[in-house]
Formats: sequence, C-alpha cells, structure tokens
Amino acid sequence: MLAAVAFASAACGQKAVVEGSLESAPSSEVIVKLLDANKFTVLDTVSVSAAGKFTYKMDMQKGHPEFVYVFYKDTKIALLLLEAGDKVNVVADTLGTYTIEGSEESAKLAQVEKEYAAALGRFAVLASRLEAAPESAQAEIAREMTNDYVKYYRERVKYVLENAKSMSVVPVLYQSFGDNLPLFAQNTDAIIFSTVADSLETVYPESKYVKAIRTEAEKRFGYLDLQNRLNQAVEIGYFDVELPDVNAKNVKLSDVESKVVMLYFWSAESAEQNHFNTSVLKPIYADYHKKGLEIYQVSLDTDKALWATTIKSQDLPWINVCDARGVASPYVSLYNIAGVPAIFVISNGELVDGKAIDEASFRKMLDGLLK
Repeated sequence: MLAAVAFASAACGQKAVVEGSLESAPSSEVIVKLLDANKFTVLDTVSVSAAGKFTYKMDMQKGHPEFVYVFYKDTKIALLLLEAGDKVNVVADTLGTYTIEGSEESAKLAQVEKEYAAALGRFAVLASRLEAAPESAQAEIAREMTNDYVKYYRERVKYVLENAKSMSVVPVLYQSFGDNLPLFAQNTDAIIFSTVADSLETVYPESKYVKAIRTEAEKRFGYLDLQNRLNQAVEIGYFDVELPDVNAKNVKLSDVESKVVMLYFWSAESAEQNHFNTSVLKPIYADYHKKGLEIYQVSLDTDKALWATTIKSQDLPWINVCDARGVASPYVSLYNIAGVPAIFVISNGELVDGKAIDEASFRKMLDGLLK
C-alpha cells in the first residue's frame, strides 16, 4: 500500500523546470502564461535576479503536455512545449530572440513559430503591394500570394505528417492568415486531422489537445459526408437531415411525406425541454397528426443512453433521432442554431417563414397550414 501511495504521489507531483537567462533586463520580472485553447492564462510572475537569471517550476501531469509562453512585459520571449520531468534552459533577450536546450519538443515548437512568422511576414508584404499596385499589376501579385500560400500549406502538410506524434503539430493545424483564411480550411483536411489524432492518441491518449483534434476531424468528416449527400440529393427547399433512431436505423427528413413537418432540435438533458415534450408537443401531435403533421425531433445529446431512456420514458410517438456529435454536428451550422431548443417548420417541401414560440402560436400556424 505504501508503495502504491508513493507511486501515485510521484505521478501527480511531477514537475517541469524552466531555468532562464534574460539579457538586458536584470532585476526585472517575466510573466509565465499557459495557452489554454485560444487564450492565455497567467500562471505566475517570476522575478529576474540582478544577474539576469530566473527559475520557474510547473506542476505537470504525465501524458498531458502543455504550451507555456514566457513574456517580458508585452513581448513574447520564449515558447515552450513542456512535459512532466522536463528541465529546460532558456536564453532570451527582451526583443523575443531566444534559444532552448533540454526539450526537443520546445525546439520543434520554436522552429514552427519562426516559420509561421516568416510566412505571415511575406503575406503581409504581398498584401501591401497588392493594395498599392495599379490595376494592371494586381492579378500578378494576387497569383504570387496564392502560390506562396499554397507552397506554405504543402510545407505544413509535410511537417504535420512527418511529425504526427509530436505535439508541436497542434498549433500548425490551427494557423491562420487572418480571421477568414485558416491554413487548413478545407473539409478534406479532415484526413489530416484524423491522421494526427490517430498518431497522437498512441502517445497522449488523454490530452485535451488530442481530444480537440479528434472532435475537429469528426466534425469535418461530418461536413464531407453531408456535402456528398447534398450533391446527390434531389433538390428540396431545406437542408436534409439523416440520423439514426433509437433502433440505429437511419431516418431521412426528406423521406417524411407528411404535409407539414416540424424539425425540432433539442437536448434530453434539459428539464424544461422534457416538460415541453409532454405538456406542449404531445397534445399538439394528438390533435394535428391525422391532419398531416409529423415531428422530426433531433437530439443533440452526446449521451445517447440518456436520450434513448428519455424518449422511451416519455413515450414520444413521433420520429426521434440523435446526433451524438452534439454542438459539433454539421446540422447545427447548416441551420444556424445558436442554442436549443430550435424549431423549423417545413410545409410542402419548403421552410415556412415565421416562428412559433409557444403552444398558441404553434396551433395558429398549423391551423393555417393544414386547412
């Protein structure tokens, strides 16, 4: 028992140690920040000695690498990719030039960031030239920008595939040339995200970054599948939906032949939405189903067991399907759903303008559509 406790304590108490030297700023301080998704969280402010030295020790969990950045005032002076047990030496100046010893992953990250900064710089120069150029020269500069972008994309694909077990590929997958130009912008890049997730899961199966890449891969594959089905589908006035019911049988929205179809996105986790099922939808369905109403109810619950139990306990008589991708479902984007519940009404193959927000407005709408 004592051995087990000692082992558990050692596993939980592992640290990464950063020993740094900051040139030209003795007796100052540096700020250590953690990159958490797309934002920084301040971990600590560390004093720099009169000799320009500083030390930072960070509690780490084995198998959970972290992206740690060191700032001097507002200047990023070091980028680190730390794992439990790392002991890293950093020599930096106040302008952001630095060297790293003791961490191969940090060295890779530094090179990745250096090449990204260079690419952004080239792109910015070309964008400035394009803005200032006469119309006759703009097409040539635009081609140069496109070629540079494609070349960099191919280089990054090569890097990602050659280093698929290195966490340094994570920021590469999310690089962007501005708000509207992500580097890996195509749905077909799902293959790259999936390949990286497969490789990293063999090394860091519990890492939050790896799980995020897996989620992104699944979302993009969802878009690919949806796009293929849309390309092959008969033209209709709404986005088709195809999802499994409680018996794992796929049911297509476009196969529902009722005159009016209520497409209803919801979550079985919500007590309010469960109450809406029994107190509003069931009475409406009882009154209007024989007149031509069908309900196609889409659960956005990642817990399929909860969803299945809920619809069975409520004895819901209409079509119930589940998209276990939750908010990552491509249908969320297609229907511009900001939150659930979200309801759309389809009449004679077309989406109906106007919204019904309560039982009275639903009944009024249905009375008009099912004359």
